[in-house]
Amino acid sequence: MTASSDTQHAPVRDFYLGRQPILDKNQALFGYEMLFRNALVAAAQIETDIKATASVIAHAAQLGLEKAMGDALGFINVDAEVLISDIFVFLPREKVVLEIVDSMRVSAPLLERIAELRSHGFRFALSDVGHDTPELSQLLPLMDFIKLNVRDIPPAALARLADNFKKAGKKILAEKVETRAEFESCLALGFDYFQGFYFAKPSVMIGRKLSPSQLAVVELMTLITSDADNIDIERAVKRDVTLALNLLRLVNTPAVGARYKIDSLSQAVSVLGRRQLQRWLQIMLYAEPARRGSSMTPLLMLATTRGRMLELLAQKLRPSQRNIADVAFTVGIMSLMDVLFGMTMDEIVAQIPVIDEVADALRTRSGFFGELLHLAECIERMEEMEDQVEPALRGLALSTDELVQLEMAAFEWSDTVVRYAL
Repeated sequence: MTASSDTQHAPVRDFYLGRQPILDKNQALFGYEMLFRNALVAAAQIETDIKATASVIAHAAQLGLEKAMGDALGFINVDAEVLISDIFVFLPREKVVLEIVDSMRVSAPLLERIAELRSHGFRFALSDVGHDTPELSQLLPLMDFIKLNVRDIPPAALARLADNFKKAGKKILAEKVETRAEFESCLALGFDYFQGFYFAKPSVMIGRKLSPSQLAVVELMTLITSDADNIDIERAVKRDVTLALNLLRLVNTPAVGARYKIDSLSQAVSVLGRRQLQRWLQIMLYAEPARRGSSMTPLLMLATTRGRMLELLAQKLRPSQRNIADVAFTVGIMSLMDVLFGMTMDEIVAQIPVIDEVADALRTRSGFFGELLHLAECIERMEEMEDQVEPALRGLALSTDELVQLEMAAFEWSDTVVRYAL
């Protein structure tokens, strides 16, 4: 197989992608598994997903794949056919981990090829490991990471496998981690990395109140939405010195796009406008815990990506409607505030004033903004929800080509914001 022959199987414009976070022991972002799906064929066929992956690799530079990974490593699924091909010249080897399954038919040429790619700086991960096999013993010396699916392996077997791989000097990664309890049990077993959306699951605490810093931001957002005078907004910001400093730092990020440095609060209000100011206050809510050492970076990354994705979707689908993109951004970033605050979405909507369309989207995923949010969630959780992506795209009259362009733009924007926000 060559790069050119493979692209005949899966045209580069007929795919979409998911980006699943991989965190380290401190809950900091370590990498992403990049999931590519061919939109023209049955999504359940793994072979077609690998074909889509190969096509994307061949067009990596054109698509801006490196920007989609940001500073993190990108784990990319490949099979024997892709490994033997010559398409790896398109990938940034220092930023990529090539992921293979342990059920792959092992041959001497394949082992030689993996060793050759390793000599060029590529790293490898072995996934779907459930028990000892002859293939495993042959592949293990060439692997850097071993991925264990915590959903498919009984606890006793998981503990044994984790111990064996640690003794073999491998970094071990727990896949499908969906709850905080699962994360903590895997941490106790010595796992190095964790893949799953456990960090984005709300853990509601009865009677939970916003912290003073969160309350200050929320009160400021309320002032903005209630059409208070600029001088009142400035006074509210100045009452909290930390808030003022953090806001000034945020509004000077490249993602804002200001032509010159903003060095005063009054300038921030006049240059940005109220809707943009509200956006950066929303982002601050997620950035604040990370600055206090609570490792909220993955949630900040997910929320900013979601917000930007919904904003770009709204701009694309309803370009003539004024302010609709700003509202869509608010829906995206507020959709994870139940996780951030440990409160129900009903409580959050009661404390942060929003219009009915935003409340409906956040509570029930209904209306236009609810459809946008549902599509974003389907893409994030592609392995579980990929059968819902195509219907969601059809409902919005959006092509996969348009979707992937917006995804790439959202990933790059979010990475820039997070880098400067912390």
